[in-house]
Amino acid sequence: MLRHYSTITLAVCCLVFLSPQTQAAKLLILGDSLSAAYGFEERSGWGSLIKNHFQANHKIINASISGDTTGGGLMRLPQLLTKFSPTHVIIELGANDGLRGYPISIIEDNIKEMIEICRSKAARPILFGMRIPGNYGSRYAEGFANIYTKIATEKHVDLINFDFYEITETQSLIQSDGLHPTASAQPIIKEKVQQFLIKTLGF
Repeated sequence: MLRHYSTITLAVCCLVFLSPQTQAAKLLILGDSLSAAYGFEERSGWGSLIKNHFQANHKIINASISGDTTGGGLMRLPQLLTKFSPTHVIIELGANDGLRGYPISIIEDNIKEMIEICRSKAARPILFGMRIPGNYGSRYAEGFANIYTKIATEKHVDLINFDFYEITETQSLIQSDGLHPTASAQPIIKEKVQQFLIKTLGF
């Protein structure tokens, strides 16, 4: 009888010990310069910071490319899903489309298609809300900003709603081009994403 209880206890302990590994997530970041550490060392970017934070329990793959668009992401996504088999995908794209004045409808369609591609491969899509400066035209800028909340609602997708004005209004947090966050801003972005992953997705 004692041996029987010892065996059960050992089995339970093994299950508890292994549970973090069996629940490990694999997160793919599909983004542009915001996630690609544009203008400073890659290790200082929020993608690397978030990877370091979760590396004990989860795998983070940063496939972001500076200058990428929703069209570029749409082309790259299938191969990335096949190569890495992620459980989650952060789609941080659209800013370059907006800065180039691409039609809102095309940006929406590309993002929606990426969402469906992720789901077809059993990967949970996550949108990263974007904004562009108001000097691109208030009507267009507002329509662009609304893309992400609209799609998140329609497609029932989680949304990281980051207020970029927190960064752009502080000189030390924005590069001289007025568009790209500095290395000093990366811990702020990392903290926002980190809290989202913990509270919303249970990382």
